[in-house]
Amino acid sequence: MTKEKDQKLKSGFAVIAGRSNAGKSTLLNALIGTKLAITTDKPQTTRHAIHGVLHDPRGQIVFVDTPGLLFKKKDALTKTLNKKAKDSLLGVEVILYIADPMRAIESEEQYLLRVLEETTTPKILVINKIDLHDPKYLEDYRELAEKFDDVVEVSALYNKHLKTLVNKIFEYLPEGEPIYPDFQITNVDNKFWFAEIIREKIFHQMYQELPYNINVEVDEMATRDNGILYIHVIIEVGDTRYKKMILGKSGRKIKEIGTSARKDLEKITGGKVFLDLMVEVDPRWMEKI
Repeated sequence: MTKEKDQKLKSGFAVIAGRSNAGKSTLLNALIGTKLAITTDKPQTTRHAIHGVLHDPRGQIVFVDTPGLLFKKKDALTKTLNKKAKDSLLGVEVILYIADPMRAIESEEQYLLRVLEETTTPKILVINKIDLHDPKYLEDYRELAEKFDDVVEVSALYNKHLKTLVNKIFEYLPEGEPIYPDFQITNVDNKFWFAEIIREKIFHQMYQELPYNINVEVDEMATRDNGILYIHVIIEVGDTRYKKMILGKSGRKIKEIGTSARKDLEKITGGKVFLDLMVEVDPRWMEKI
């Protein structure tokens, strides 16, 4: 980050909020230019508030990816994630409300809009997926414009109008020194990041077979004498039947998951990776979230 002569830097947090599967994580990855948050078709893939740091000559934007709101499920995990999503709106400089114009305005949007009305924090309506042909509910979301300070229509998938969005965000940021150093682009360490990538591959491989009661943790990571990065991973499920599903017949499914994850991890690390995947049953794993 280079500070231009007589230009004061700006910095602050911009939370990315919205219902599940609106494209929040895809937007974060596109804005930062690298894969920080995992993306799947399953709602509530995001469980933690991941920071993505955008370094710019004007200053620094710290994007906060949040769990998507989902009201149709009433389990403990959903309640926890909904609370995290609401709490993430506090203490930030800008709120980005991500809307999916292919889906009607329903209870999740109505709830979030009520919450947003209670805050004086600058709010930008970000209508995503404008690359799609004739988004069915686009006009419905455009009618929400009066509830926001600004509106930007983007395609996170194709990086369309993202510069416009960044420019708008900087308009609302206060003057301030960078929050993170120049070399840092996220608040999570490699163990967390790698575990998330493995979790993404599990969802991709299992499609609709596997519900959400699954947790992935990297409990050991070390580079061995031969230069190969050894990663020991524990996959926790709530029931024995889910363990059998992940393992697959003769261990085929877990091998497919491992191969897919290893390829991504080798691209990230630039070296050879050995993944040691273990599946364990722990009915209380949700208490860790």
